[in-house]
Amino acid sequence: MNATLEILGITGPIYLAIALGFFCTRQGLFAQADMQVFGKFAIQLALPALLFNALSQRSVGEILNLNYLLAYALGSLLVMGLGLWWARKVLGQSLSYSSMMAMGMSCPNSGFVGYPIILLSFGPVAGVALALNMVVENFLLLPLLLAMGDAQGRPGQWKSVLLQTLKNVLKNPMIWGVVSGFAFSLSGLQMPEPLGRTIHLFAQSSAALSLFVIGGSLVGLQARGLQGTVLPIALGKLVLHPLAMWVVLVWLVAIEDPALRAAALLTGAMPMLGIYTILNQRHGHGTVSAAALLVTTVLSFFTLSTLLWLLQQHPV
Repeated sequence: MNATLEILGITGPIYLAIALGFFCTRQGLFAQADMQVFGKFAIQLALPALLFNALSQRSVGEILNLNYLLAYALGSLLVMGLGLWWARKVLGQSLSYSSMMAMGMSCPNSGFVGYPIILLSFGPVAGVALALNMVVENFLLLPLLLAMGDAQGRPGQWKSVLLQTLKNVLKNPMIWGVVSGFAFSLSGLQMPEPLGRTIHLFAQSSAALSLFVIGGSLVGLQARGLQGTVLPIALGKLVLHPLAMWVVLVWLVAIEDPALRAAALLTGAMPMLGIYTILNQRHGHGTVSAAALLVTTVLSFFTLSTLLWLLQQHPV
C-alpha cells in the first residue's frame, strides 16, 4: 500500500494537472487558442530557461554523458525502425504515413511530461536528462522522420529536405537553451544573482504550465474508428519503446549513474511529444495523430505508474 501511494504521489499530480487543463478548457474558462499561447510561452521561454538553469550550474563532466546519448539514441532508433517496417511492409502505408506512425512510437514528450515525472522521481538529474534528450530528439530523431515525411513524392531530394529540417531545428529556442547552458558551464563564470533568480523564476513555471497545456490541447480530440492505427502507435510508444530502452541499458550500453539510467528508461515510456499532431497535419495525418496523442496520453497514466512500481521493486 505504501509503495502504491508513493507512486501515485508522483504520477497523480502530473495527471491531475493535465486533467485540470482539460477541464478548464472544456468548461470554457480558457479557449483552445489560449493553449497555443501558453504552449508558445513554455517552448520559447520557460523550457529554454529550465534547460539553461539545469546545465549552467553543473560541470561539463556531469552533463555530457555520452553513454546516455548513445543508449537513448539506440533504443529510439530501434523502435523507429520497427515502426517504419510495420507501417510500410505490414500495413502497406505511404512513406509520410509511416513516418507519422514511427514518430508516435519513438519520440516522447520529454519536456512537458517527462521532465516533471523524472523530477518528482529522481530530483535534479531531470534537468540533465531533459537536455540530453533534447539533443537526441532534435538533432537525430525528428530530422530523420520529418525528412522522410517531406521526401514523399520527392525522390532524390532527401539531402536537401534533411538540410532544411536541420536548419529549422537550429531555430528551436530549447536547443539554444541547451547550447547556452553548455557554454556557460564551460566558461566557469558565476551568474549574477538578479539574473540567476530571474531565469529560475521562468524555469519554475515550465512544469505546471506545460502539463496544463497538454490537458487543454486534448479537448475535442476523438479516437473513434481509428483503432487499427491508433492502438499500434500507443502500444509502440508505451510498451515497445521502454522495452527497447531496457534491452539497450541491460545488454548494450552501461550508464553508471542509477538515476540517469532510470531517467532514460522512463523517458522511453512517456507519451509522444505534444506537437505530434502539428508536425503531421501538413501531410494530412492530423486526425489520426490527434487520436493517437489522446489515447496514448490517457493510457500512459497506467503504464507509467506500473513502470515506476517495477523500478521500485527491481531497479534497472
